[in-house]
Amino acid sequence: MTDWESWLRTAAKRPSNNEISKRDRTEQQIRDALSVYEPLDGRPYCVYAKGSYANNTNVRLNFDVDIAVEYQGYFYYDLAFGLENVDKSEVGIVSSTDPYTRDEFKADIRGALVSAYGEEAIDVGNVALRVRNGATTLPADVVPCWEYRRYDRIVDGTPVFHRGSRVYPASGGHKNNYPEVQLVNGRAKTGRTGRRYKRIVRALKKLQTKMLDEGVINTELPSYLVECVVYNVPDDHFDYASYFADMRNVLAYIFNETRDSGNWNEWHHVHELMYLFRSDAFDRTEVHNFASAAWDYLGLE
Repeated sequence: MTDWESWLRTAAKRPSNNEISKRDRTEQQIRDALSVYEPLDGRPYCVYAKGSYANNTNVRLNFDVDIAVEYQGYFYYDLAFGLENVDKSEVGIVSSTDPYTRDEFKADIRGALVSAYGEEAIDVGNVALRVRNGATTLPADVVPCWEYRRYDRIVDGTPVFHRGSRVYPASGGHKNNYPEVQLVNGRAKTGRTGRRYKRIVRALKKLQTKMLDEGVINTELPSYLVECVVYNVPDDHFDYASYFADMRNVLAYIFNETRDSGNWNEWHHVHELMYLFRSDAFDRTEVHNFASAAWDYLGLE
């Protein structure tokens, strides 16, 4: 019989200081590789970690670090809600005269990485350039992106926008995300839940891995989806006397609300700026099935 309370408390622990140091060294190594590459000299870009490492919800040592390289010489935008039919000049947007193209930025990032680590160490994917294990302290997915702003309204003459980043996959189209807002919201929920939010996220991710390893389940929910799903669980379902009680309440809520009759259609990303299941990106039935399997695996009644 597994002592689930002890197991969950161990699984919920944050990354070790050694692992955080590895992440920081990897980010600095990428930053250094870009900084010495002449075609990028003077270009307005910033480098930052994103994803589970940045949010302290990673659970696998030596798992890929997501490193964003964001160009800030111009920004992309959308006018949303009441501003959809407003001219961009009304919110102070002017057309950019910067001739530096997306393809050039992507090519220069690749050039910098090849120059630093060699052609054989770099794999070009649909979204990221992967720096293979051994070239840097941890393997890294380097993501070229661009500043993005979503303008929602004008308050007392001042445009209100949410700052994010936009990615252009090689396959076409674009994706917007809000890593800074995600970071702030995740920290806030962690504070409101007696620091249990991120701990339960880490424990649930490790529980999923354990179930996969043992053949209990055969499909894996994306790491980011797990963070979002647990984020949508109300704050009062956390910080009970035991981690086991927290996990029970979290799984029960997820199971109930992802049924056909549940409130899943109102769930949102951690950044709270997009709905979670109102596109084809994520499947709520997979979340429901995982919650059911995890409930049974833990022996809950």
